[in-house]
Amino acid sequence: MVKFNIPPFVGGELEYINQVVDKKKICGDGEFTAKCNSWIEEKTGVSKALLTTSCSHSLEMAALLTDIDVGDEVILPSYTFVSTANAFALRGARLVFVDIRPDTNNIDENLIEEAVTPRTKVIVPVHYAGVGCEMDKIMDIADEYGLKVVEDAAQGVNACYKGRALGSIGHIGCYSFHETKNYSMGEGGATLLRDDEFVEMAEIIREKGTDRSRFLRGQVDKYSWVAMGSSYLPSELNAAYLLAQLDKADEINDNRIATWNRYYEELEALTESNNLELPIVPKECSHNAHMFYVKLKNLQERTEFISYLKENDVSAAFHYVPLHSSTAGMKLGRFSGEDRFTTRESERLVRLPMYYNMAEDDQTKVIDTIKKFFRNQGDNSEHI
Repeated sequence: MVKFNIPPFVGGELEYINQVVDKKKICGDGEFTAKCNSWIEEKTGVSKALLTTSCSHSLEMAALLTDIDVGDEVILPSYTFVSTANAFALRGARLVFVDIRPDTNNIDENLIEEAVTPRTKVIVPVHYAGVGCEMDKIMDIADEYGLKVVEDAAQGVNACYKGRALGSIGHIGCYSFHETKNYSMGEGGATLLRDDEFVEMAEIIREKGTDRSRFLRGQVDKYSWVAMGSSYLPSELNAAYLLAQLDKADEINDNRIATWNRYYEELEALTESNNLELPIVPKECSHNAHMFYVKLKNLQERTEFISYLKENDVSAAFHYVPLHSSTAGMKLGRFSGEDRFTTRESERLVRLPMYYNMAEDDQTKVIDTIKKFFRNQGDNSEHI
């Protein structure tokens, strides 16, 4: 069976973990956490990066930092993971879902402004598959209406929009280092702060609402509870595991890009006979090969496609069920305008096996199985 995902492992993880154990400092904010934070800051140019226990918790920090309160509205795509919505709903926000673009599956920047109301406080663009949203227009809208932008860049580590790192363009960025991501610590994430305005409060929120970070720097003679917060610090063991991969980030990225490019080159002929659609990466975006997906004609064909791959020992998966159609989404939010593409595109998309150091033979099997599926469908086999 060709697995859908295998978490990255580069070989240095255990050495770093052993160093943590030897130093007898395994709780958060030690040497390895600091090195991970520094790597993110240097890579993205943000004022401050803070490793967190998950991207979900990074988003929750963002909701606290932007002072979300009951009745505030947050604009986001419906085609995203539940954490994007949960973080703000937990603070009492009303969710306003906006349709996506069919080319990138990102929020349609041209529909955001009409979703803005006097209660709107935050826009949350989600960079699907590590392909950047149209951030220039989103930031212009935010500036015009006095809104904050929180980038859900869970899938966007080491990807760029017009040369700027995803997660560094909005006021706050949120990364994921889950085991399904390009760089992993099992469970983990990071909060990126573009400017200094949020740094001190972010440290307080992350340290259970205390000013412990200031105490450790000698800025206060004792620390106390000063604001709402939680325990968002990951273990040094997790940070050590991640740092080994950040040390080889370019190697991992190049390997994934090669796998992504081979999928595209081998399957491109199928698009000529309108059998399926491949990912689109706008020219202003540099993606990170986080995933490779294809789009089928409709839900029925997608179901048949996934079943056929499974019967032939290839794991594949669809992705999000649109949040606005879920039980919680209908209760906690509303869809702004018309759902032209969100549901339609969600019902057609299939993610293929994609991970660091994917064996060439395994990728060949995936590609050959896809081609056989369409031959069996009798769809213009001369193009295959």
